[in-house]
Amino acid sequence: MVKSIVKFSAIIMLFVSACSSSNNKPLLIKFSADSTAIEFNNVDPAGMLELNNLSKRDSVLNDLISVLQIPSETDTLKEAAIQGVMIITDSNVVFKPVRPFLKGRDYLVITHLNSSFGEMDKILKSELNYGVKPNQKVLTR
Repeated sequence: MVKSIVKFSAIIMLFVSACSSSNNKPLLIKFSADSTAIEFNNVDPAGMLELNNLSKRDSVLNDLISVLQIPSETDTLKEAAIQGVMIITDSNVVFKPVRPFLKGRDYLVITHLNSSFGEMDKILKSELNYGVKPNQKVLTR
């Protein structure tokens, strides 16, 4: 019970920090130079500080970042979650898969990093979203 409360409060803190961010750069999601990992750049500094201070980092990051392999037209399989390890540096978050990414395949990345209920202008106009909209991007290896 206590663990779930700590985890929930950490996620809420990341969302709140994203709402009050002065970082105007959008979250950049891309493959690393050698395509062995996915990099998340331009993460809000307050969010990075929270991630660095978490004691149970893996479970929170698994809730914040999901990577799915999208099936091709010839596949009969559904989307498959990619298992991997999250690495937090001082300026970005890196996802390294357990098995290498396959060339020619598409991967859907869903993350709540830098997500918010709304920007300041939408808050002032009472145009808030009902939930936090995650950042999504399809990457092709």
